[in-house]
Amino acid sequence: MRRAIAQTLIVVRKELKDAFRDRRSIYSVLIGSLFGPVLVGFMMNAIADRQREVEDVTIPVVGMAHAPALMDWLRQQAGVTVIDGPAEPEAAVRDRKADVVVVIPEDYAKKFRASRPVELRIVSDGSRNTSRPRVQRVRSLLQRYNAEIASLRLMGRGISPAVVQPLQLQDLEVSSAQQRAAAILNFIPLFIVLAAFTGGMQIATDSTAGERERGSLEPLLVNPAPRGVIAAGKWLGAALSSMLSVFITTTLCVAMLQFIPLQDLGIRFRLGPGHVAGLLAGALPLCLLAPAIQTWLATFARSFKEAQSYMGFLIMVPMLPGVLSSVYPLASQPWMYPIPMLGHHLLLVDVLGGKAPSPLVFAASAAVTVLVAMALVRMITALLSRERIIFGR
Repeated sequence: MRRAIAQTLIVVRKELKDAFRDRRSIYSVLIGSLFGPVLVGFMMNAIADRQREVEDVTIPVVGMAHAPALMDWLRQQAGVTVIDGPAEPEAAVRDRKADVVVVIPEDYAKKFRASRPVELRIVSDGSRNTSRPRVQRVRSLLQRYNAEIASLRLMGRGISPAVVQPLQLQDLEVSSAQQRAAAILNFIPLFIVLAAFTGGMQIATDSTAGERERGSLEPLLVNPAPRGVIAAGKWLGAALSSMLSVFITTTLCVAMLQFIPLQDLGIRFRLGPGHVAGLLAGALPLCLLAPAIQTWLATFARSFKEAQSYMGFLIMVPMLPGVLSSVYPLASQPWMYPIPMLGHHLLLVDVLGGKAPSPLVFAASAAVTVLVAMALVRMITALLSRERIIFGR
């Protein structure tokens, strides 16, 4: 047993040394680790900047003289500036010279005095994501003014505004602020799971299909070491690289959240050491399964390029739980946690939401993952004993 462990470690060192001599392996680990956190930081900061811009909004209005009371009310609102609108509002919005333009008809005053509804036009371009928050802000301001005028008219006729509101809706939110924030930041578990797959992919493919293509697999198998030791060494080398990638991605995601103005987005979120430990506990077992799958698939490939084509399809598998959960919300059930990839995704989401399951759930998920990984290693060992795999080109 001790001899087998020593031989396995020799193979692991050999694979790691060969991998990190190759720039492609280093780039694979770095890009897989940095992609998620950098994208998270860029997206959240862009959204926060757009939210801050909405607080100070300039509203071009065509026909300001027709509604002086409305203009005075808008100017009294915080962060609102009213200016004269363009002569051709539709063309101005279409040409992106203005995000939104309010058009007041000439008969506004006449209909307003007669308590008749007045049609205000809000000219906007729904295909422009950058202008959508400003359009929503203008719409909400006009709706507030509409509600205030309606209440004043009712009170002027001796009618309580409550008469036209037979139902008063009261929202009772049972989820915590952490859980609501986790629902918004649910892409973080997806990036961590992807890091587990991309971190060891280069080593898994190069140590099997790459060596088979270069013809260096046969000399390696001639060494006086069991095929299971060689298979385990290749698998563990890729697994260690995958764990490194997950650790870097998780650390950077946590660090990135410290520099994102979540309060500007209305998000209250706290990510402490306990959450980081829970994320790593949920993701690290996947670092054993993902390289095992990749190594097993790459063993069938006759060239490095062929193995990469397999990996292109495989990388879509860990994305399925995250994509499906955004379309069909997954209610966490006890039977889901032992399922590889689905269970890991649910564990990470639960940890972010501040409702991490018991340690037994983590242990059960990890145990099933390790058993599946070990079964795949045995299958790799069997493949390395086939002449078609060893000598096939």
